[in-house]
Amino acid sequence: MESLELAAITEHNTNARVLSLTSLSLNNFRNYHSARIEINAAPVVLTGRNGAGKTNILEAISLLTPGRGIRRAKLSDIDSQSASGLPWVVAANLYGMQGEVKIGTGRDSQTPDDGTDKRMVKIDGKVIRGQSELARHFAIIWLTPQMEQLFQESASAGRKFIDRLVYSFDPEHASRINEYEYAMRERNRILQSNRADAYWLDALEQTMAETGAAIAQARLHTVEHINHTILRSPLSFPKADIGIAGMVEDLLAKGTAAVAVEEEFKHRLRNARSLDAASGRTLGGVHRSEMNVIHIKKQMPAHLCSTGEQKALLLSIVLAQARAGAQWHRVVPVILLDEVVAHLDATRRLELFEEICQIGAQTWMTGTDSTLFTGLEKKAQYYQVDGGSIIPT
Repeated sequence: MESLELAAITEHNTNARVLSLTSLSLNNFRNYHSARIEINAAPVVLTGRNGAGKTNILEAISLLTPGRGIRRAKLSDIDSQSASGLPWVVAANLYGMQGEVKIGTGRDSQTPDDGTDKRMVKIDGKVIRGQSELARHFAIIWLTPQMEQLFQESASAGRKFIDRLVYSFDPEHASRINEYEYAMRERNRILQSNRADAYWLDALEQTMAETGAAIAQARLHTVEHINHTILRSPLSFPKADIGIAGMVEDLLAKGTAAVAVEEEFKHRLRNARSLDAASGRTLGGVHRSEMNVIHIKKQMPAHLCSTGEQKALLLSIVLAQARAGAQWHRVVPVILLDEVVAHLDATRRLELFEEICQIGAQTWMTGTDSTLFTGLEKKAQYYQVDGGSIIPT
């Protein structure tokens, strides 16, 4: 990508690092036997009929970050049905948080003895253990039709949404969550055994307390920045007030010192051992926190708002996160918007396009009709998706 292209797209965020893909390759990935595209930092528009594979491209991009991607699919389900059992592979060249990098990921063809699928990750050709390292290089936020029920779903869905927003503010967040969850699983296993080791439980609970407090603090900081950005936004989209409620978050929100919060959390874990052992799980901690969203103008919980209002609230949160990331963390994440534009009227579509261009984010958008993207003709890259092919138009 030429430097002039990058300069043009970042004129509103001169001090921010704009993350972007420069190439994307798919092999044996869903309906793609082999496909590759090269792009620059500008927005990308993917058009094609339903079922052509537009969302599959966004899913592939989402797997360049920790987690299971936008569909949260089983790794084996992603394999192309016509690839004779060959595992899927996604590879990309990109501008990340640490500069230019090559990332590759795919299903490990060597299935472990327990029968579970394993995802392999390579960064600049080196195999990386675990996925958390991806968060140190790349950050993506997304909005898909499946997320339209986010405010109606379990606390787990909202919590994962918040954590996804945190990644571009705090790349270490994924590592802390992994460390916390590993310690929690070990604690649960020991509590279920008949040979509970008090010293080992103390160590695991210390880890949970330290990482849990850091996780909660990162969530609160991210929510604070996004809320501040939403209040200042000139967009006509409904404004959301985001909250995160939980035992640890509540203590920090009251102004309790982090060290005191860690000690209190550790104390509660120790006192809850017998109860947690009986239930077979840890009943209190940052893994139980909940996201709360309020429609500011109506002063109404998001789950009580209309479907259209919920979609608009989610979009306003995603856009605010991208702008807040540029302002506070100096990183503009890649944005994936799957079939989002079709739900907006012409005025709000133009607002969305203008906001995307002002933020400078490489935003990937899908739709069945190219006319939905009127206003982006001179600012975006257009591709037609059909039959496992990605064709520039």
